[in-house]
Amino acid sequence: MKFPGQRKSKHYFPVMNRDPLLAQLTIQPAPVNTWICGIDQTLVDIEAQVDEQLLADYGLPKGNSTVIDDTTAQRLYQQLQQQQLITGEFAGGTIGNTVHNYSVLADDRSVLFGVMSKQIEVGSYAYRYLCHTSSKVDLDYLQPVNGPIGRCFTLISAEGERTFAISKGSMDKLTPDHISKPLVQGGAALVLTAYLMRARKEDGIADAAMQAIAYAKEADVPVVLTLGTRFLIEEDPKFWQNFIREHVTVLAMNEDEGEALTGFDDPLQASEKALEWCDMVLTTAGATGLYTAGYAEESEKRETAHLLLPGSIPEFNRYEFSRPKRKQDCDNPIKVFAHISPYMGGPEKIRNTNGAGDGALAALLHDLAANNYHKSRVPGSIKHKRGGLCYSSFSQICKYANRVAYEVLAQNSPRLSRGLPEREDSLEEAYWER
Repeated sequence: MKFPGQRKSKHYFPVMNRDPLLAQLTIQPAPVNTWICGIDQTLVDIEAQVDEQLLADYGLPKGNSTVIDDTTAQRLYQQLQQQQLITGEFAGGTIGNTVHNYSVLADDRSVLFGVMSKQIEVGSYAYRYLCHTSSKVDLDYLQPVNGPIGRCFTLISAEGERTFAISKGSMDKLTPDHISKPLVQGGAALVLTAYLMRARKEDGIADAAMQAIAYAKEADVPVVLTLGTRFLIEEDPKFWQNFIREHVTVLAMNEDEGEALTGFDDPLQASEKALEWCDMVLTTAGATGLYTAGYAEESEKRETAHLLLPGSIPEFNRYEFSRPKRKQDCDNPIKVFAHISPYMGGPEKIRNTNGAGDGALAALLHDLAANNYHKSRVPGSIKHKRGGLCYSSFSQICKYANRVAYEVLAQNSPRLSRGLPEREDSLEEAYWER
């Protein structure tokens, strides 16, 4: 596993530089396998440049999002192919993006549960999904189905207006018996999206998600939930508050989803409110940057060396150098908050707004999994005397998540094509030292 986030210090994990004489007397630890598991509605995003006549032919209201059946989706896809209108086909899905990005960053294994078409033709959308997913993502546990996976057509008119046509296909057909208990319970985290709970009861994926959650809770594996969209949350915020309280360890959301869940439009206040139901929160806030919030042990708190920030909670970042812990693991828990503005002010040109939150969450998951890895490799480390949810501090997780989100915004695809550069090309070398 690669180390999460760049450091200048030699005292971080994994401890590689050992004294050669002492190394001969020391039993080398066996290789440690670390992974995370995710459940997703497998789908492909298909972008195409079209004219208004095509939209009219398929009854698609310009600028709106419309659900279409599988037959219509296949006819539309074939027409777009024949007329060579497709400009891009990207593997999609919130959790699919997240586990892919995690594997790229960590250079380590992740496991994806979902469905995949049993029959795959070279060049098809299912083929594209597999091609655009990191080889480190274990797809062996996808459930084979007869029929297509999900497709989201983004039809771009001449003036740039985007019209969406969505075909669910068989993406919700995952059944509980295809969730591997040993994999979930052996993983560092289980990551889910709120979209899974919106599926019809007869489709099965909601039951599969609940089965995986039960396995994770039985083994005390952290459950990570990303909210996905404010429209889903605002339908029944009370349900989601209770769901998070009962099942979720780490919550990821943007400012709109945070407002729908908590009623607060201020990301900091929304993050604090969400801590009533879970142990840690990652909140992305667009041009404002991002926040992390969680709990630390009173006796282990560490004051920041950065400027104290004003806000709805005065000097809220005072203890941002503390490490996140589960509230139940603290004798005297205190709430800790951290914030960071967009890396370098954000990209000069934002090429893609989809996936920045998924990239930020992947960075947090990398740090969480790294904590498990380090604990297995260096069990006597002082970092693990009293436990911790993540390896790094709230502040360092902020910086890492922020840097990854920048990388996604600066490219066309919502999925990383490579890890972070070993050496930054900008003058922001000091970014990792702050």
